Amino acid sequence: MAHIIVAFSKRENAAGIRNVLARSGMEVSAVCLTGAKVLQYADTWNDGIVVCGHRLQDMPYTQLRENLPDPFQMLLIASPDKWIDELPDGVIGLPMPIKVYDLVNTMEMMMQTLDRQRRRRKARSKERSAGEKETIDRAKALLMERNGMSEAEAHRYLQKSSMESGTNMMETAQMVLTLMDS
Repeated sequence: MAHIIVAFSKRENAAGIRNVLARSGMEVSAVCLTGAKVLQYADTWNDGIVVCGHRLQDMPYTQLRENLPDPFQMLLIASPDKWIDELPDGVIGLPMPIKVYDLVNTMEMMMQTLDRQRRRRKARSKERSAGEKETIDRAKALLMERNGMSEAEAHRYLQKSSMESGTNMMETAQMVLTLMDS
């Protein structure tokens, strides 16, 4: 689920946008009047979408965007004359007056983009480094040599042991090397 933060300098504007999103089935995680509060929430979450006006009570949207963590996206709702030349990276603009259809469709598109980015980050974190691969290969070689296992059997042994012990394969390989190599 994407964290949605609605941030406008006027409470009634923020409540109006929050209500439109809620009626469309989107859960708003926070409503803020200041950029400082947005940043406070953003620091506790991995990613999300900030829906905001061009100026909050304490900072313009450009300053907020500069201070937001990279995985966060921003949807700026303002009249186009408030946009400085072109929008910064990570900012999508919707012109005022806002149409509910445009807001909902844009938010759905942004949430799909966040979901794809999240899956890519997760896949990247699963890739093993060369050092980790070497450690696992050394553990398999040791199991093959000492226990007469094939490479597939040694690999299955490490997998099964890691699942049973609740550790990842790298940690299991290190334990095998420590226990059998001493």
